[in-house]
Order: sequence, then structure tokens, then C-alpha cells
Amino acid sequence: MKNNTHFLSIIVPVYKQEKTIQKDLENIICVLDQIRYDYEIIAVIDGVKIDNSYQNAKKIKSKNLKVFGYKFNHGKGYAVRYGMAKTKGDYVAFIDAGMEIDPNGISMILEHMEWYNADIIVGSKRHPASQVNYPLDRKIVSFGGHLIAKYLLGINVYDTQAGLKIFRRQVLIKVLPRLLIRTYAFDLEILSVSNYLGFQKIYESPIKLNYAFESLTHATGLKVIYQCLIDALAVFYRLKLLHYYDDNNKRKWVYDPDLDMRINTGL
Repeated sequence: MKNNTHFLSIIVPVYKQEKTIQKDLENIICVLDQIRYDYEIIAVIDGVKIDNSYQNAKKIKSKNLKVFGYKFNHGKGYAVRYGMAKTKGDYVAFIDAGMEIDPNGISMILEHMEWYNADIIVGSKRHPASQVNYPLDRKIVSFGGHLIAKYLLGINVYDTQAGLKIFRRQVLIKVLPRLLIRTYAFDLEILSVSNYLGFQKIYESPIKLNYAFESLTHATGLKVIYQCLIDALAVFYRLKLLHYYDDNNKRKWVYDPDLDMRINTGL
């Protein structure tokens, strides 16, 4: 019997994953069927016109799965925020598609939320208990992200970029409407703004990661570090100088060009 103390919403941002998305979602469903809480999965196809990811995801028949999409690619951060705005859980997580991160890590981050009474749990490649297999350029990106996060934005975690995180809903209600970044630096922005607004119980959890070396859908290398640095500087500027993320600047609605309507990004 499920425990109704919490309800888990998990977002799966999907970009060019037509070959793996069915198996990926089936694996996530299998894991979540074993947890003690009821759940929903929200798959967000970041560009339905790009390939058959949307059609393949829709083939899965599960009462717990909802599949959304929009015409054109807008970036991982946009997809995660889009999915978060449609959740109903008091715990809200996201995990990258592509079958690189073992979905059993979802159970681990849930346990860490309980153990630490945390605001946010970050799946971390650099946790001593993590099992990871990924190339040098990805390690460079991870280390560069850590330096940016710690020394520029004041986030005291070792890995901000792994694609598995969980948040208390109260955090997202306050933080989500303020965010701007649509791409890979979305993680840096949401963590730094959460920390700035007082949600400082941010801890790391181990993951099992096996990088798909043949994948062409993941950004790697110095180009990503450079773009993350630019975005991090923009976050720093908005955070420390403009005070853009303060209460008097909170946004709630944004215009979605694909849907030709405004959507609520504030849960």
C-alpha cells in the first residue's frame, strides 16, 4: 500500500530521444512503482517537430504518465520549467532522458529528502558513493560548473549539472517564476536563486551514471563551460547588482510562442 504522506511529480525533459524514450520511461515507471509514494511522470518533448520522440512516448499506456510537447526546441531549462508548471506533487523532481542516469537514483534522492529534511537534493557525480563513467570533457564541464557555482554564486555543492534533482514544492512556488535561463545553466540559476531566497538546505546524493559516448544530443567541452560562465555572470549580475530575483520583481506569467498563449510558470 502506498503512503499518502507525499506525492512525487517527476519531469522528464526530452530532446532527440526517439530511439530510447520508450525504454527510458518504462524504466522510470518500473522504479516509481516500487516507491512508497504515489507519483506522476510528466514528459516534456522539447521540439515535437524534430523527431518521433513525442509519438513514441505517447505509445506508453500508464495512468501515471502525461506527455506534453511544443513545436520547436527551446532548451532543457525551458522544458523543465514548462513541466514543473504542470505538476501537483509536494515533491517535484526531474531526471534527464537518454538512459545515462540510472533511474534507481530517484529512490535515493527521495530518501535523502527525508533524512536531511532538505529543501533540495542534487544528484551528484562527485559524491563518494556515486558510480560514474564519463569522459574527460564532461569532467571538465562538471569541475568548471563547480567552480562557477561555489566562487561566483555561493552554492556549496560539488556537482550542479547532473540531470537528477528534487525540490520541495514550496521552493518552486517562490523560485520558479523568477527564472530566465532556458539552457544548461538553468541548474545554476535555480540553485543560486533558491539559496539566495533562504532555501539553503541543499544536499547531494549519489547517482549511477554511464555516459552514452555516441550521443550527439549533449553539450560538452569548453564551449559549454564558456556559455555557462556567461550565463552565471548574468545570474550574478541579476542576483547581486540588479536584485532582479527579489520579491518585488517576481514574475508569474510568460508568453509561450508555440502555444500562442501565456502560461503560468509559478505553479
